[in-house]
Amino acid sequence: MSHFGVVAPPLFSHFQALQALAGRLVDLGHRVTFFQQLEAGALMRDNRLAFHPLGLASHPPGSLGEVLRHAARPSGLSVRRVIKDMAASTDMLCAELPEAVTALHVDALICDQMEAAGGLVAEALGIPFVSVACALPINREPGVPLPVMSFPWEDDPRMRKVYASSTQVYDALMAPHGRVVARHARAFGLPPRRGLHECLSNLAQISQTLPSLEFPRQALPGCFHHVGPLRVPARSLADTSPWPVERGRPFIFASLGTLQGHRYGLFKRIAKACRAIDAQLLIAHCGGLDDSQAAMLRGLGANWVTGFVTQPQVLRQADAVITHGGLNTVMDALVAATPILALPIAFDQPGVAARVAHAGIGRHCWHRSRWRTLAGRLESLLDDTGVLVRLAALDAQLQAAGGAQRAAAIVEQAVRSGRPVNAEGAA
Repeated sequence: MSHFGVVAPPLFSHFQALQALAGRLVDLGHRVTFFQQLEAGALMRDNRLAFHPLGLASHPPGSLGEVLRHAARPSGLSVRRVIKDMAASTDMLCAELPEAVTALHVDALICDQMEAAGGLVAEALGIPFVSVACALPINREPGVPLPVMSFPWEDDPRMRKVYASSTQVYDALMAPHGRVVARHARAFGLPPRRGLHECLSNLAQISQTLPSLEFPRQALPGCFHHVGPLRVPARSLADTSPWPVERGRPFIFASLGTLQGHRYGLFKRIAKACRAIDAQLLIAHCGGLDDSQAAMLRGLGANWVTGFVTQPQVLRQADAVITHGGLNTVMDALVAATPILALPIAFDQPGVAARVAHAGIGRHCWHRSRWRTLAGRLESLLDDTGVLVRLAALDAQLQAAGGAQRAAAIVEQAVRSGRPVNAEGAA
């Protein structure tokens, strides 16, 4: 039996995906402890998993709420604030994680790609670690735009220059975080590094994506594995839905995730768009709206407005989903074979939306578009039978991906052997 530590940003979607993987490891007889600031303990859903708080001085109660408020409105100066928050979290973890990992006799780390501290600390302590991409993979290669970029993939010299220039801009913005990574790498006696993409495992890298949801790749490491969505074992979903959908009219599900569920203005335009094409609309705002806003949305054409839903069940019933482009919602839509209209806002959402369009499984649109534009894009999506054909073609790839069960097997093999676990067909 091994004791695994998990290091990830204190974000709901990341914690949920990694808890699915951790739960499978517990099923196999291992122990798992999550490490983060105190308030992140509220994100834990599996009581078999342990949580060890860090940063009690630097990240006291109340600080996570401020971080999430910055992340929920990532524009202008707020983007720089989000990057400073990332840097502060990495700094704290690099300072406190080594002692905690050593004291708790952790044998190996499972590290979210979006938190550099996990890989840095594991290397410093000489313990094995595995990298997990809960968002789009950050692995870089020439000719492929970064996940945060909205560019489509094109194989031509002009676009390669665009991708390279945008990468330089991104690295300049991320410089405060890069300086923290570089400082701790020096302090740990590690080779120089400055970016998240330089802190990944050489044993195994696991991604929630599928090859078909990626741009063409030529340089992923041999130990990179597309395992599909990391989810807890699905309970059987009821055949009946609490939403009495009328046959003969399109049924649309709209969700902007936990961070963006407060965007009443966008939900308002979505409601108007659905009313314009005579579509039934269910909005899940994840607690971001109040009762009066929900009532106003119903007055604008939304049939149902609620905080939370059983997303897999609703997606299975929906004719299309309108989403901010969060990877978890998109992967759930793939499982349900539900067409996607992505309205990306920030982080890797523009990259997810671009890949949805590239795969031909949906459309994307600027999140500030007028309701008439949204109505036209949604109507076009509903009329495109080719989207359903392409979604159906992904089913075999989803079934073979393996999800959390395969991810747990990869983690076990990497830690047990101490050697890279190469994907099938990799050199």
